[in-house]
Amino acid sequence: MIERLYLRDLVIFDEVELEFNKGLVVLTGPSGAGKSVLMSAILSSFGHVTQGAAALCELNLLKPTTLESEAYSFKDELTIKTLKKEKLRYFVDGQNISKKALAELFSPYVKYLSVRDKGGFTSSSLLVMIDNSLIQKDKSFKKLLKEYKKRYIHYKSKIAQLEKLKDDEKKLAQHIEFAKYEIDKIERINPKVNEEVELMRVKQQLSRIDKIRDAMGVATEIFSYERSVEEVYRLLDKESATFTEMMNQLRADFEETSILADELEEINVEEVLDRLSDLTTLKNQYGSLEEAIAYKEAKKIELLGFENIEEDKSMLESFIDLEFTELTVLSSRLSKVRKKEALVLEKALEEYLEMLKLPVLEFVFSHASLDDNGLDNISILLGDSAMSTLSGGEFNRVRLALMTTTLKENSKSQGVLILDEIDANVSGDESIAIAKMIAKLSSVYQIFSISHQPHLSALANQHILVTKEGKSSRVEVLTNEGRVHEIARIIGGENPTLQAVEFAKKLRS
Repeated sequence: MIERLYLRDLVIFDEVELEFNKGLVVLTGPSGAGKSVLMSAILSSFGHVTQGAAALCELNLLKPTTLESEAYSFKDELTIKTLKKEKLRYFVDGQNISKKALAELFSPYVKYLSVRDKGGFTSSSLLVMIDNSLIQKDKSFKKLLKEYKKRYIHYKSKIAQLEKLKDDEKKLAQHIEFAKYEIDKIERINPKVNEEVELMRVKQQLSRIDKIRDAMGVATEIFSYERSVEEVYRLLDKESATFTEMMNQLRADFEETSILADELEEINVEEVLDRLSDLTTLKNQYGSLEEAIAYKEAKKIELLGFENIEEDKSMLESFIDLEFTELTVLSSRLSKVRKKEALVLEKALEEYLEMLKLPVLEFVFSHASLDDNGLDNISILLGDSAMSTLSGGEFNRVRLALMTTTLKENSKSQGVLILDEIDANVSGDESIAIAKMIAKLSSVYQIFSISHQPHLSALANQHILVTKEGKSSRVEVLTNEGRVHEIARIIGGENPTLQAVEFAKKLRS
């Protein structure tokens, strides 16, 4: 519910501040006074129009109970502000917001019915209307619809999986070939953890083996002096055990080195270098030998998955075929109930359409491709005329009749409904019928309507008069006496007769 409007510098309005009531709020006044301009400011605040925006416009409203957003935080009492400088900027509770995001946020709560708008009668919207009518009174239908919607979502997800599998299948041959190539390359090299460290040690030894042999050839002469040294120790009467132990250790080391040299001579240097080159290639590509081994194992598992893809595809196709059959059965049950409810609505509409001087309405069902609404496609015939051939006024009156017919008692607040001269250019009987329907809708909507007819004005919960003096317009919330005078003006012109005044009083009583 909109509680307050404040604006400044809006075309012909210098400043306006209004507090609104619940229910039906009607704006009247002479042609050209600025009613549509004022209404456009309200619409602009919800992202509908931008022409003729105010320099500053503020709307205070109660937050709809279901209004939620991950991007914005809301208070229980919201403030929507539009500020026009070089361009129009929008704010919700001080948070900058785009026009598109604003319109999307409030589209479920603020509905705009204009003679220029022929939306709202798509097959999907008509099915939702019939379904909502059924949900209110048929728990089994509600359960059936919920089951269908849930299964259809799952069905669509499986179709998406199948499409991905088929897409993967197209790329599979090349992908498998490349995976096998990488596995073969790693397996051909067959790396071992820490193998490179050992090979580098061998490489270093190979590079020094000739120098080691030359050094050992000279160093072995030390053994020819071993006995002489031991004799010196004996003559000096000193212990020679340490010297003897050292010489034995030296002899063992020389022997071990000699054996290693013999073994190294048997090693193919080119093979070692080639092996190191292969291992370096793997390290450069995969980061380390451990990562190369892990990559190979992962690719093997992946190939096993590829081998199962045909089986997975077959299982998915079987599931989708079976689920399509099941959904078709559920959809047929939905359709059967919907068609019965459509007849009920057609019957209920007859009274309203007759009051509006309109022919009978018929819901026309046809078969459609399976979607989230089932297999039903629905359109409307008004008499012999399709909805696309109706005038804007006729279209809106049908829409008004449908909204009234499907209105449920004790319904929760449905938000704000903005009507653009919906009762313009109609006869007296049609005007009375429109007024009664709008009044009924105002039990669940806060309705803003521009009117040039006395009947709607008489039923308003709040009557706002828009007048123009010179180049400036002003607004006034009318008292009961003022309302009688304004309704009399609508009936009889600027100088209403006594009969017009009396009729205005009768309408207000």
